[in-house]
Amino acid sequence: MILKKLLIENIRSYETQEINFPKGSILLSGDIGTGKTTILLAIEFALFGLQPGQKATSLLRTGKDNGKIILEFEIDSKKIIIERTLKKGKTISQDYCSITVDNEKFEGSITEIKAKVLKLLNYPTEFAKKTNLLYKFTVYTPQEEMKQIILEPRDIRLNTLRHVFGIDKYKRIEENTTIFTSKLREKIRLTQGMIYDLEEIKKILTEKQENLIQLEEKQKQASLDYEKEIVFRTEKENVLNKIQEKINEKNAFETEKAKSNILISEKRQQTTRFQNDINNLKLQVEEAKKISFNEQEFNSLNQRIQFQENKEEELQKEYIQLIGDLNSKEARKKDSEELKEKISKLQKCPTCLQEVPEQYKANIFSKIDEELINTQKILREFFERKKQLIEQIELTKKIKEEFKKQKSEQELLKIKLENFKEKENRIIEIEKQKQSIENDLEMLERHIKSMEISIQEFSKYDEIYKKTNQELIEAKNKENQSAIKKAEINKESQFLENLIKEKQQEILKKEELKTKTEELAKIEYWVSEKFLDLVLFTEKQVLMTLKEEFSNLFSKWFSILVSDSLSAKLNDDFAPIIEQQDYELDYAFLSGGERTAIALAYRLALNQVINSLLSKIKTGNLIILDEPTDGFSTQQLDKMREVFNELNAEQLILVSHEPKIESFVDNIIKINKEKGMSGIES
Repeated sequence: MILKKLLIENIRSYETQEINFPKGSILLSGDIGTGKTTILLAIEFALFGLQPGQKATSLLRTGKDNGKIILEFEIDSKKIIIERTLKKGKTISQDYCSITVDNEKFEGSITEIKAKVLKLLNYPTEFAKKTNLLYKFTVYTPQEEMKQIILEPRDIRLNTLRHVFGIDKYKRIEENTTIFTSKLREKIRLTQGMIYDLEEIKKILTEKQENLIQLEEKQKQASLDYEKEIVFRTEKENVLNKIQEKINEKNAFETEKAKSNILISEKRQQTTRFQNDINNLKLQVEEAKKISFNEQEFNSLNQRIQFQENKEEELQKEYIQLIGDLNSKEARKKDSEELKEKISKLQKCPTCLQEVPEQYKANIFSKIDEELINTQKILREFFERKKQLIEQIELTKKIKEEFKKQKSEQELLKIKLENFKEKENRIIEIEKQKQSIENDLEMLERHIKSMEISIQEFSKYDEIYKKTNQELIEAKNKENQSAIKKAEINKESQFLENLIKEKQQEILKKEELKTKTEELAKIEYWVSEKFLDLVLFTEKQVLMTLKEEFSNLFSKWFSILVSDSLSAKLNDDFAPIIEQQDYELDYAFLSGGERTAIALAYRLALNQVINSLLSKIKTGNLIILDEPTDGFSTQQLDKMREVFNELNAEQLILVSHEPKIESFVDNIIKINKEKGMSGIES
């Protein structure tokens, strides 16, 4: 990876600044606090976004609501541009991010952009969910953080290095193996607890199987007893059915007798009704004989009705004619009034357009008024005649209706006379029907006496039925008891069979569990005794190899930075050991320059080990050093030239306020700060 350009807006002490990075060694020069480290932080933020624990307030310029960082760099001849923005709301957060690879732009979430960057840098996938430790220890590590890892306790330092080297998987394997074997042992204990009673269950199964054999014998005897009770109950039912047939015959006679009694009652009621009808008809015949009907008077009523109808018709015609004349006169009156109104308003003749004299209008009004008086007189006569006609029509209708009423009365008398002979014939017919019913009554009474004799003969079977029915009930009770006993034995037998099956299945499962437990015990032994030893041995060998290479490189860089009187190496915990003439020196008694030399040597050695171990990562040709000479003496500063030459990096970025370093690098970017605002000198 080679950095090309960085654009920052409202980031810490910068408002707007563009920085170009050439190849070779580059020095970010300036006094302390001018904003050199801000550039390194901006590069890291552009690549990975905010890191866990890092607050956006540490990047956004005070008093500003928005900030932006655009980083352009190159990987394998691919031009890559990353843009990230910060936005101030209730809190300051990452607002927008995008990545452009060879002019193909992608806008996504923070996580998506980070994943694409890691893929471009060819960082191992396991680093995707971790903080950017690999970047910190291969490209850019703040000097104080490197000193911190040297002074960390053993376990923290080893775990951090495992993390960086990507071999923390062995630690995870060891932890997971311990958890796995613990769960295996727990499962073995559980299964052993589940099969401890296996032999006892086998013994119970044998007892239940013997009980089942005995129960099967009882089951056979219960079936025989039940069949005997069925036969006895069936015999009683057959006897009872025969007795029931006799009782049914008796019931049939009783039913027939009841029907006959009902029929007698109905026929007696019929004879009574017939006698009443005869009496009524005779009275009607006597009344009909008293009726006097006058045919001449009936015809006279018809003539009077016809006369009144003709008179009503003539009056209606006159009334209609009168209404027509009345409407015509009223229309004529209205026309005259409208004509008078028009002439009164007329100023000029519509034909000759000459003015109309008032005398002429008066003459016309006189004629119209005369005509209106005559018309009004005729209308009064018409209204008077209309009133007379209405009264005459109503009177005619009233007289006509009275005649019609009289005619209806005469017609009714005529009908009664015509029905006289019919009623006499009806009396004769009803008397015949009455005589027939009386004959039927005599026959029915004889039939009832015959049935009463038969009913008396069948009555003896009632007591026999009661006795036999009681015997049948007892037989059914015995059959039910026998069936219950048989069902209980069957149920007990079925329950015992199910219990035996359950015990057999339980034994089978416990046998399987026993076999599985033995297999689990073998697996637990192999994992805890064999596999874990192999993992620990592999991890130890890998760490020894890394430690040996790391220690050699650390010694090499330390020897360049410090006088020949001191030597350095790493112990098995990757902690630096400083010796002088074979005597180990305590870190607390070293000078500030010597401590910085230890941290820088550790940093450079770690960089080379990681780049060697992870040779495919794309950041091997870029190194960023932040104040690597803090506390160095003049002699140590002179040795930095040799360090830079040994590094042989394609792009080396240094942050330092030491003027002497300027003569060791290819390019210098000077940074100053005025009135709280940082900028690059042109």
